[in-house]
Amino acid sequence: MEKPYISIVIPAYNEEGNLPSLMDRLLPVMRGLGKSFEIIFTDDGSRDRTLPILKAMTETIPELRVIEFNGNFGQHMAILAAFERSRGDIVITLDADLQNPPEEIPKLVAEIEKGHDVVGTIRQKRQDTFFRRGASKIVNITTNKMTGMKMSDYGCMLRAYHRHIIDNINRCQETTTFIPALAQTFAANPTEIQVAHAERSEGESKYSLYKLIRLNFDLMTGFSVVPLQLFALMGIFTSLASIGFALFLLIRRFIIGAEVEGVFTLFAILFFFVGVIIFGIGIVGEYVGRIYQEVRRRPRYVVRKVHGGDEGTGVNW
Repeated sequence: MEKPYISIVIPAYNEEGNLPSLMDRLLPVMRGLGKSFEIIFTDDGSRDRTLPILKAMTETIPELRVIEFNGNFGQHMAILAAFERSRGDIVITLDADLQNPPEEIPKLVAEIEKGHDVVGTIRQKRQDTFFRRGASKIVNITTNKMTGMKMSDYGCMLRAYHRHIIDNINRCQETTTFIPALAQTFAANPTEIQVAHAERSEGESKYSLYKLIRLNFDLMTGFSVVPLQLFALMGIFTSLASIGFALFLLIRRFIIGAEVEGVFTLFAILFFFVGVIIFGIGIVGEYVGRIYQEVRRRPRYVVRKVHGGDEGTGVNW
């Protein structure tokens, strides 16, 4: 098989309504570049007709390959599976929901050809709810502070990577990770560009509030120990404050005498300390849970079959 110059990696989960429009727009863009390319979809255990539609497309589109997962393993695992099978010098990730226009791809290719090894993107005029935009802004600021990275938009998956970045990512065997941040740790000359953003035309977002929280935990705990350090500092500060408050109560008792009125105040302070302890246990538990997942060494995902390519439908890799 001829080695392609560009690999397009697209995770898909229940995207039957978007696939025809996506391919109608993506193929002219890629063929217009005049460079060899491949398109790798990962079907992440879809429950609609996503997989049959993609399998049918492989019969008429020679550049298309489809990785069929054995179940739902998540967006990042779907991307990692495609990374391991990609062959291009430039690898571009793209969502299947058309919120990131395929027409922006040439801009990313041009930046890689200028010498950048990672090209991040910043969504302009985001077509999301006020809650999603606000939460995204908070996460971007917080994550930059905690990890020391400089990324403006962690949530945009329209990104481009040089081959050596992909090779380094493929060497990592973490069970939970955040690909844009992982790539940033390997980058020597990253950059960011602005791209358009559109409303989702079909279907609904696959990220519930819970999944967004889980993703942000993966991002913060996977690339920084700052949460643990902050909790340790909070514990020191709380202990010093407790000693000071105890001395204050002791002196007050000698001056004013025994009081009953302060019982509810003490209860409030106790509840505060208990809340701090529970919060800290949760942070420590997050790190312990990640260690537990790593030491089990279970497969990160299971590929049932790969469809498409020169060897025909149903190729097992």
